[in-house]
Amino acid sequence: MPARPGARLSGGGRTLRVQIMFQTYEVQGGPALGRAHLPLLRKAMAKLKLDGFIVPHEDEWQNEYVPPAFDRLQWLTGFTGSAGAAVVLKEEAAIFVDGRYSLQVRAQVDGRLFAYRELVEEGAHGYLRLKAQKGWVIGYDPKLFSPDALARLSAAAAEAGAALQAVSPNPIDAVWRDRPPVPAAEVVPHLDRYAGQEAAEKRAQIGEAIAKAGAEMAVLTAPASLAWLFNIRGGDVARTPLPLGEAIIRADGAADLFLAPDKVSPRLRDWLGNQVAVRPPEEFAPALSGLKGAKVLVDPSASSAFVFSTLEQGGAVIVRGQDPVVLPRARKNGVELDGARAAHRRDGAALSRFLRLLAEEGDTLDEIEACKRLEAFRVETGLLKDLSFDSISGAGANGAIVHYRVSDKTNKKLKKGSLFLIDSGGQYEDGTTDVTRTAAIGRPAKEMKERYTLVLKGHVALARVRFPQGTTGSALDALARVALWQAGLDYDHGTGHGVGSYLGVHEGPHRIAKAPNAVALQPGMVVSNEPGYYKTGAYGVRIENLQVVTPPAPIPGGERDMLGFETLTLAPFDRALILPKMLSAEERAWVNAYHARVLAEVGPLLAGQDRLWLEAACAPL
Repeated sequence: MPARPGARLSGGGRTLRVQIMFQTYEVQGGPALGRAHLPLLRKAMAKLKLDGFIVPHEDEWQNEYVPPAFDRLQWLTGFTGSAGAAVVLKEEAAIFVDGRYSLQVRAQVDGRLFAYRELVEEGAHGYLRLKAQKGWVIGYDPKLFSPDALARLSAAAAEAGAALQAVSPNPIDAVWRDRPPVPAAEVVPHLDRYAGQEAAEKRAQIGEAIAKAGAEMAVLTAPASLAWLFNIRGGDVARTPLPLGEAIIRADGAADLFLAPDKVSPRLRDWLGNQVAVRPPEEFAPALSGLKGAKVLVDPSASSAFVFSTLEQGGAVIVRGQDPVVLPRARKNGVELDGARAAHRRDGAALSRFLRLLAEEGDTLDEIEACKRLEAFRVETGLLKDLSFDSISGAGANGAIVHYRVSDKTNKKLKKGSLFLIDSGGQYEDGTTDVTRTAAIGRPAKEMKERYTLVLKGHVALARVRFPQGTTGSALDALARVALWQAGLDYDHGTGHGVGSYLGVHEGPHRIAKAPNAVALQPGMVVSNEPGYYKTGAYGVRIENLQVVTPPAPIPGGERDMLGFETLTLAPFDRALILPKMLSAEERAWVNAYHARVLAEVGPLLAGQDRLWLEAACAPL
């Protein structure tokens, strides 16, 4: 789900104006960028006497979705995905992506210039271990790497006899002639009726956590942490209402918040209160340097190596630990959960109207037209602030590209006898949605029904599970895959990611995936449930709902209270793709109960033919 500009936030003084725009469909990437820009970087490397240079996807705030002004990987390679990296050597280069982007990278990046490599298993560190030579100097921008990531790279280079060298300023910036402007959207209050807890109370809570960790203060560089802690939202990152900035919060709850002056209004200063000093970004590094002798909590997986080195050089005592905001932000309070339920009801009504359109007129649409129609239904709610990511609208073979993004060049018609996959979501002040539905256009083939039903069985298994406290998402991941595994099938992405409250559509620290995760699922955490199946060159299937972890409760006859999930997303599955005989009695009962709930909660928001269609779509199997 590569992020592109979708909402323009502007306004001086005290007014925030938001103009909803349909996503753009001409992808600003492609092989031509690599051909034009790779020689420029190599020339800059030669001036710096570098034998190689590492280019991550992340920016200095470790964002997943990067503002265009900081998307150096896209500038260099043409790749527009949300995860990746590149290593440029004097004579060769490589780009690294995970399984979600194995098809996309080949379409966007010139394979004659960049070798396609695997991000998770090998990564840039594995490539350096293999390709670097004794005596080589490999450059990197210290603001773009966490110490954890840098340690692996440094160890790999050392094994090859090479060395890493911090380079500042970034050599790409020096040759990036048409660089977009740095974002400077106004930062605005996120009202307590949506946040559910006053910012002063949050700061006191985080201050206690800092003291408990044995520190006097903490450095926060994650924009989502700033947004949650200070009850503010911004517009610096496409599709996610984040303010780019930094903060230093002390154990007594007082804080320094570093924001560009253009983003700060008198209203915001009043909102933040006297315990929060708003300072310009250029004062952040000097503030770190001035913490001599102070015990400072910093997250080595989130903050950059630049932050750590600046603190060390200034004489601070670094306490390594997780960003203290991460877990409280993930555990949604009652107000946030009520908001999420309301957001999903209205979003489900918009999606249901769209699914009716697909059922009745799907073969008259193409991928872009389908996106626009769904986005229009969401806009008609009157409460949409933005999309939560650029919609994944995949017809036929394009549906098999996990993070496909439609463009004018790739746009396909929705044809009878095919499948259409739509993964989309909305940003509302009371909640963030993310939902995937796969629909049959006309009469689906038997294989399509079988594969869809296998995916549905995995989805139901993960929705129904009860589990003890302390269970991680990695312990549950197999439930969503067993039916597929038994048929010799699988999918190459995680099963679930956390979702924020009018924040990021991808939010940690919890997840459901094969990869080990030490963070236990806890009440209030929102996580997606999205198993899938992808037949390259033919079609894709994915079914995604968001669900929230419920508090521990007894099971009749059981000995331990168990956690579970409450489904938040409300939209019907395509009954034309379900083979009821493949479902157990329990699975059929769950689907029927879910559809009854969709009708009960979404039905009152619809009228006329939309309501009649929903009644039929939610009829028992």
